[in-house]
Amino acid sequence: MSLNRTEKATVVTDVAAQVARSQTLALAEYRGMTVAHLDALRKIAREKGVYLHVLKNSLARRAVAGTPFEVASASMAGPLIYGFSEDAVAAAKVLSDFAKTNDKLIVKAGAHAGKALDAKGVQSLASIPSKEVLLSQLLGLMQSPISRFARVLAMLAEKRAAGTSAEAAPAAEAPPAAEAPPAADAAPAAA
Repeated sequence: MSLNRTEKATVVTDVAAQVARSQTLALAEYRGMTVAHLDALRKIAREKGVYLHVLKNSLARRAVAGTPFEVASASMAGPLIYGFSEDAVAAAKVLSDFAKTNDKLIVKAGAHAGKALDAKGVQSLASIPSKEVLLSQLLGLMQSPISRFARVLAMLAEKRAAGTSAEAAPAAEAPPAAEAPPAADAAPAAA
């Protein structure tokens, strides 16, 4: 079904608005995929916050013109599905992960931070942990010195408490020494 001029302008405007919010573009060829597989891919993309769209390549080139994603224009050929994401790795991860389970989806190219990516570049971008995982790792690194310091203080406090109770215990347990008569007092009396 062919689009008229106003419909094409609307599609370009919608895609350009998504491009303005996105950090990453991933392109994949979907030739031979069933509708059920495409629906499953779209569902996964929605859950991960990825804008996934099948576009005419000429409309996609117009939508990315003048943006950092323009570097991927040379790769826009053939039946492609376009994935845009605000998260730096989400689009690449969704398409790469789905391509692992479906041999009909072939990751072709992408763009991130104004640089064109080939298929290997998209897959390496997809291997980067998600934002949430990176934040939790960073938090763990930041908490590590503090928690180690707290453990050392706790061990020192335990050691000090054990040391003071060990010193107090022998003094309390020892029986009082029997007092012997002073030898000095006894000697003058005898003299």
